[in-house]
Amino acid sequence: MAEDANKEPPTKKEEDLEMKDEEVAKDGDGDAKTEEAEIMVDPTVDLDPSIVKILTEEMGFPLIRAQKGLLNGNARTVDAAIEWLTEHQDDTDIDEPIPLQEPKGGGGVTAAQSYRCNECGKILSNMANLELHANKTGHSDFEESTEHVKPLTPEEKVQKIAEIKELLKKKRAEREAEEKVDHVQREKNRRFMGKEMAKTREQMEIEQRKRDALQRKKEKEAAKRERERIRAELEKDKLERQANKGKLSSRLGVDGYNPDGIQYDKDTDKQEGDAAAAASQKKKSLGPSAAKIDEYIGKVSSYRAGGDGLKCLKILKIYVSNVVDNPTEDKFKSINMENKAYKAKVKPFLGAKSLLLAVGFNENEGGTALVLKEEADPQVLADAKAKLEVAISSY
Repeated sequence: MAEDANKEPPTKKEEDLEMKDEEVAKDGDGDAKTEEAEIMVDPTVDLDPSIVKILTEEMGFPLIRAQKGLLNGNARTVDAAIEWLTEHQDDTDIDEPIPLQEPKGGGGVTAAQSYRCNECGKILSNMANLELHANKTGHSDFEESTEHVKPLTPEEKVQKIAEIKELLKKKRAEREAEEKVDHVQREKNRRFMGKEMAKTREQMEIEQRKRDALQRKKEKEAAKRERERIRAELEKDKLERQANKGKLSSRLGVDGYNPDGIQYDKDTDKQEGDAAAAASQKKKSLGPSAAKIDEYIGKVSSYRAGGDGLKCLKILKIYVSNVVDNPTEDKFKSINMENKAYKAKVKPFLGAKSLLLAVGFNENEGGTALVLKEEADPQVLADAKAKLEVAISSY
C-alpha cells in the first residue's frame, strides 16, 4: 500500500498510450488500418514549387495536371511534364485528385531533391539547371542528391533566365555562323562545278570543230583529186580525138560528162561510125581475163566522189562471196542485170562487169543476167573475194 501511495500519478501521454494499447488489444484490425493511414504521404510535397509555378502561371496548366505531369514524366522538369501532359491530356481521369502514396523504401521519403555534379560538386535544383550547367561547363558526370536546394529569389530567377537567353543566343549565333560558312562553301562548289562544266563544254566544242575541219579538209582533197582525174581524162580524150579524127570511143552518161563511164554492152547506133563499131568489137573479142582482176578492182577503186567506188566494191564482194560460200546454191550463180542495185551500183563503173566476167560469169542470150559457167575456177573466185576485201579495207 505504501508503494502505491508513493507512486507518481501517470502523465497525460502515458494515459494516452495505455488507452491505445487497450484499443489494440480489443480490435487489432482497426488499429492496423489506422497505422496504415498514418504512413501514407502526399507525393506532391516533393515537387519543385518553381517548376509547378512555371507550369501553372506561365504555361496555363491546372494545378492537378501540372503535378501529375511532374510525377509521371520521365524527369521532374518542365519539358518532361509538358511531354507527358501532351500524351495524356485526353485521359478520363486527368483531372481527378492525386491519391496518397506509400513512402519509398517503407520509411521516410528518399526521392531525389536535387542533382550533384561529381566533377565540380555543384548542387543543381532541377534538370533544366543541370542541362544548363552541362552546356556551360561541358561536365557530364552527375548524380541524384537528397539535399534540398533553396528556391531562387525573383532576382536570381531573372538572372538565370537572362543566362539561359544568353546561352540560347550564343548557340543561335554559332549555328548561323556555321550555316553561313556552309552556304559560302556550297556557293564555291556550285561555281566550281559551273566552271568545270563550261570548260568541258568548250573542250567538246573545240573537238567537234576540229573533226568538222578535218572532214572538210578530206572532202576538199577528194574533190581536188577528182578534178585532177577529170582534167587528166579530158587531156586523154583530147589526144584521142586528135588521133581518131575528132571522134571518141566514150560518150556522155546520164549524169553528164563521164569519161570513165562504163561502155554499155549494147549495139552501137549507126550514127556512131565505123571506127567506134570496130573499136567496140575489138574490145569484146579480147574479153576479160582473170589475170587482170587487180586492174579491174583498181579501176573501180578510183571512183572516189561520194564513195561510189566503195559501194560498187561491196556489191561485187557480195556477188562473189555468195558463190564461194554456197557453191551448191543455184540462186547465187545468176546475177540479174535488170535489178535496181546492179543498174545503180555496178553497171555505171568501168571494170565492175569485167571483174564478174573474169571470175567466170557469162552474159545470157537475152542480155538480162550474168550466169556462172560450169567450168568456173573456184580458186579464182576465192582469190577475187580476198582481193575485194583488201580493196574495201584500204579504200
